[in-house]
Amino acid sequence: MKVTIVYDNEVKKKELKPGWGFSCLVETESASILFDTGADSPTLLHNMRELDIDPKNIGTIVISHAHGDHTGGLSGILKMNENVEVYIPNSFGKAPSAKVTRVKQAAQISENVFSTGELEGIEQSLAVKTDKGILVIVGCSHPGVGSILKAALGFGNLYGIVGGFHGFRDFNSLSGLALICPCHCTQYKEQIRALFPERTLECGAGMVIEL
Repeated sequence: MKVTIVYDNEVKKKELKPGWGFSCLVETESASILFDTGADSPTLLHNMRELDIDPKNIGTIVISHAHGDHTGGLSGILKMNENVEVYIPNSFGKAPSAKVTRVKQAAQISENVFSTGELEGIEQSLAVKTDKGILVIVGCSHPGVGSILKAALGFGNLYGIVGGFHGFRDFNSLSGLALICPCHCTQYKEQIRALFPERTLECGAGMVIEL
């Protein structure tokens, strides 16, 4: 299983463009899933080209929540791949395409990939089963990192978390995780790195996590 950060505030490769938003590509043996789409299509598509990611090969898009820094690139992807399946939280407004599934309760997206369901009426996250445990992938963690981890625990033992943590500061909730990758909107990145230096990765577009 591989996760590639496609869109983030920071970049790991000079040829990539940063932007206030988040997107990552989750690749398993059976699926290619784009989680969120950043804030704009030009930056998202530029980074995808540089990372050798073909939008036409993406089978599924999962949108964590309806905020523009996670949905801005969606229209550009849909123009290039009109057959892609899109999973949106139930609270999302108008459906962005014909092939849309609204998610309210926990649901299976593909083999070994699950949605936590829409938590707190605003946001869904992914729980990906790996040989090391569940990798949780989050957008902005508006429901709270603790609540998301609790929901993901229903799919198995937790291994790690990747994505935006927003203003989360209950750092004890992270103590049992082997991998912590705070991205995008996380306000306390430095504190998290100081507390868990050997387990925390510095996020940025172009970073790849393989499990």
